[in-house]
Amino acid sequence: MRVLHIMAARGNGGAELYATDLMLSLHEAGLEQCVVMRGNAPRAEQLAAAGLHIETAILKPNIKPLQRRKLRHLIADKNPTIIHCWMRRAAALIPQTPGRPTIGWFGDYEETEHFAACTHFAGVTPDLVTYMQTKGINPARTAYLPTFSSVTPAPPLDPEQLGAPKDATILLTLSRLHQTKGLDTLIRALPALPGCHLWLAGEGPEQTTLQALAESLGVSPRVKFLGWRTDRGALLRTAAICVLPSRYEPFGTVILDAWSAQTPLVACASAGPCGCVESGVTGMLAAIDDPAALAAAIRCVLENPALRASLIQNGLKTYRENFSRQAVTAKYLAYYASLASEARAAPLRLAG
Repeated sequence: MRVLHIMAARGNGGAELYATDLMLSLHEAGLEQCVVMRGNAPRAEQLAAAGLHIETAILKPNIKPLQRRKLRHLIADKNPTIIHCWMRRAAALIPQTPGRPTIGWFGDYEETEHFAACTHFAGVTPDLVTYMQTKGINPARTAYLPTFSSVTPAPPLDPEQLGAPKDATILLTLSRLHQTKGLDTLIRALPALPGCHLWLAGEGPEQTTLQALAESLGVSPRVKFLGWRTDRGALLRTAAICVLPSRYEPFGTVILDAWSAQTPLVACASAGPCGCVESGVTGMLAAIDDPAALAAAIRCVLENPALRASLIQNGLKTYRENFSRQAVTAKYLAYYASLASEARAAPLRLAG
């Protein structure tokens, strides 16, 4: 069984990080894979160093008809059993391959016309699978395949190394700095949390706006922009709470990061957190765009040691039972195996 992955994303993000984590895990499990990605993709070198076959010439130059033609030749050459398109950009590039299972992976509520060449559809949450079906996709062609956390356990950091007092209460976000992530809501909550310092790990277009907001509220000395980080395990172990204040979040792998690292989670009640976090049991949910409600949820965890311990215990239990690397990798291997039976033994003719 050979799987051809298409990953056309341009930068860092939760979906890109998860996709490459899964590829590495599948490689360790012995699955033969070829990965089409950009040569400057953040983890292309890491995948190649691990022994995966990486094709970077396909996506350059950035001319879609030429990219599609190169993909046709690659598919004819490699004859993969299954093609796995990660998100809209990849699915929009893939040519029709009659008789060959072609997966369109949904990490968001994408318009389904971009996935016209796909024969099967995988969603990262049950709600995304329901969404696909409401858009007319045959339920028999859909599957729910969860993600897992790739956080590596690590000792906590010394807060002073990142400009906070040694005894500071650290609130941590692991997020792209984008308007949908609701980071402005969390910064607006900080005046009501005088003992807390906020660390924002991530990059994005809203950094200047968020810095200006912190300045205007007088909390900038307690806000640290860390940039893109690869030491999420250490950051989570240092933090008192991991906060996911998104106003729009289809899932949020950071939920799994927090659970696996045994860091209490506080999130705003967007679709992803509402779908998997039981408020008061595995995390705390607060209203979207409500700084006062978010501050109250954070204080509730900080001021109630029994609640904090319960959130940690229940979150870890939920993660181990449903979202561990081993469990998710096994689900993917079983899914691929079920699709492989649909593939023809002989090389397939490419349409178009």
